[in-house]
Amino acid sequence: MFATAFLDLPPLESAGGTVMLPGSKSISNRVLLLAALSEGTTRIEDLLDSDDTRVMLDALRALGCSVVHQGGALEVTGLGGKAPAAHARLFLGNAGTAMRPLSAALALMGGEFELSGVARMHERPIGDLVDALRQLGCRIDYLGTEGFPPLKIHPAPALRLAAPIQVRGDVSSQFLTALLMALPLVARQDIVIEVVGELISKPYIGITLNMLERFGIAVRREGWQRFTIPAGSRYQSPGKIHVEADASSASYFVALGTLAAVGEPLRITGVGEDSVQGDIRFIDAARRMGARVTGGANRLEVARGAWPLKAIDLDCNHIPDAAMTLAVMALYADGPSTLRNIASWRVKETDRLAAMATELRKLGAVVEEGADFLRVTPPTRWQAASIHTYDDHRVAMCFSLAAFNPAGLPVRIEDPKCVAKTFPDYFEALFSVVRTPPQRIPVICVDGPTASGKGTLAAELAHRLGYHYLDSGALYRITAYAAIRAGLQPEPAHEAAIAGMAATLAVRFSGGRVLLDELDVTDAIRTEEAGMNASRVSALPAVRTALVALQHSFRRLPGLVADGRDMGTVIFPGATLKVYLTASAAQRAERRHKQLISKGISATLPALRADLEARDARDSSREVAPLKPADDALLLDNSGQTVEESVSQVLQWWNGKQAFRSS
Repeated sequence: MFATAFLDLPPLESAGGTVMLPGSKSISNRVLLLAALSEGTTRIEDLLDSDDTRVMLDALRALGCSVVHQGGALEVTGLGGKAPAAHARLFLGNAGTAMRPLSAALALMGGEFELSGVARMHERPIGDLVDALRQLGCRIDYLGTEGFPPLKIHPAPALRLAAPIQVRGDVSSQFLTALLMALPLVARQDIVIEVVGELISKPYIGITLNMLERFGIAVRREGWQRFTIPAGSRYQSPGKIHVEADASSASYFVALGTLAAVGEPLRITGVGEDSVQGDIRFIDAARRMGARVTGGANRLEVARGAWPLKAIDLDCNHIPDAAMTLAVMALYADGPSTLRNIASWRVKETDRLAAMATELRKLGAVVEEGADFLRVTPPTRWQAASIHTYDDHRVAMCFSLAAFNPAGLPVRIEDPKCVAKTFPDYFEALFSVVRTPPQRIPVICVDGPTASGKGTLAAELAHRLGYHYLDSGALYRITAYAAIRAGLQPEPAHEAAIAGMAATLAVRFSGGRVLLDELDVTDAIRTEEAGMNASRVSALPAVRTALVALQHSFRRLPGLVADGRDMGTVIFPGATLKVYLTASAAQRAERRHKQLISKGISATLPALRADLEARDARDSSREVAPLKPADDALLLDNSGQTVEESVSQVLQWWNGKQAFRSS
């Protein structure tokens, strides 16, 4: 997962291949709570692993449920209608699918509970649900602002179940879901729920009813206004249940295929047109805009049809979460598109109506924002933008699609880790199926003499940017190590074989470690013998040529930071940013001395300085790729700088080259 302050997406061009989606958030948290309320043990397969499901699992453990990981599945042993732990404080993050149903269930089961979340959760309304529960006789106090979490729940002296329970349906469908899931716990008689006003997001209630049936509760409904929990209802574990992939998450890849799958379709696995999730109907909207969508029970295939996309005017009440993706697709349409009946966006993880309007305008779109609609006119001139994500996973994922803009401009996604709420490895999944010419993938080169600190600087830059990292100086050592492991001595007789091996080495640099075929070889390649073998390998011309190709292969999305002696002059001459890092010989000798002493190796400063100066002279005068700054490199003397100061300077240079619009 990208945990960087921001993630820069270069211009993207096409898409193809296969993506496997994570489990549905809506289904996952419903299944977890129903399993916890049931008799018996429920084996849950393909559960979503995300922030929202983690807070639900933490809450269930605190309430006394047994939660056991069994391979790739999870086994939850339920309470079986028994009272949970008598006292608990539950932190539920920003998970509405945990806060609302747990509030209702605990209010009916008895006990003293405090339920809280992050600051934004305390701004999301819950008053209509609390009002409905108080009709039953439940005792619930607000610990902050009236009508909003955090809540304090007390045992109810007696419940009043005879009269129909009324709940508003026009703010959030989660209020009705919460009641539907909680009331079977006390259904000693038929219990009726009446929805006041229009019920929004009906498909999410459909998911709830479907899951309830799987756990033995057959709710009777009259349209979408009256629901009856039958007397004697009792939760029973289905034994095993599979969580289908998330249809809301599928919307980003359906959109991706619509925008960019030109040669071959983009294949999406884990969810199909027969999904129980209402957001699967996003594919109908995508078809209206020009997508070609086919599929089966557990898969979809999407390809571009009409181009530009066709503008739409659509009531989106049936796909409230997925409709956000349409707002970004509208940037590629042949005219203004209008998304209607989306007032519920305002009480989600953020005020999504305001957020989408603000961020779309940054890209150059003309946007009209109403109380319950959004009208988007595509840009006449696209602009590079830094997208503020409001700690909202869907904002981050939606706007990644703006990287396909026809102007070939990059897009910055701020706080990319917010996708952890529902799709922690979203960007990894995206990069696995998108394509763009190598020259569009940004590269930062950090060259410099021995002991200048270029490796430390480059590794930290890669970490801060979420980019791949290449320590070019280690490749000869790795090649020599791999050759000897394969029984090939680093000498001319084996030049062709070693070169063939070098071109395809599976090398990865991660967290200061060097991995070869996922084997940690960090220490093995740092010995004196490894250094000597590296020198022998570097004398083989075919190996040097092969390693150039290997270094080029590190240029992968979203970007690369490469350090060495000729990264900016020979390997990546067209790099976006080139830094030539140096320090005085005295300063470098002192750094090297500290390194050696820390390893128990004796050395003297004068000798180290003399050695560095001699090496500088050799490196700068060699015939092949002499050590020198690239003509367009920015010089950075870090003799008097800390690593943080050097990193800040280079990041400042990097940001200066991006010119993202942030307001």
